[in-house]
Amino acid sequence: MEIKVSTESGRVPVTVLHVDGNIDSSTYEQFQSTARKLIDEGTRYILVDLSHAPFVSSAGLRALHTLFNELRSRNPEANLSDEQMKKGISAGTYKSPHLKLLNLSPETKTAFETSGFDMYIDTFTDRNAAIASF
Repeated sequence: MEIKVSTESGRVPVTVLHVDGNIDSSTYEQFQSTARKLIDEGTRYILVDLSHAPFVSSAGLRALHTLFNELRSRNPEANLSDEQMKKGISAGTYKSPHLKLLNLSPETKTAFETSGFDMYIDTFTDRNAAIASF
């Protein structure tokens, strides 16, 4: 797996992680490490471009969830308690303002939806719409 990083200017600076290859048990740590380093350096809005990632395993999904939690903990302006967030997810009124995904493969989209991740992380097929959503 290879990860290329770029920054796009929207209403906020959006860091785009272009993943080339699967995010699975042999690569999820590299993915997490790259994302954590960017967050440590000040990144607050991340778009993960999965156009060239045909498969995201359960380990990859856990890595995305870890990234969601890391971004949420670093962004106190959200001012939502865990309880409020959980209620919002259940009600369909909460989506992460800091993490979004682009161009999931059909297999990844199925796993993402089956696991319930689509309840709190937006996915897009249009790059410009994804950038504008931050």
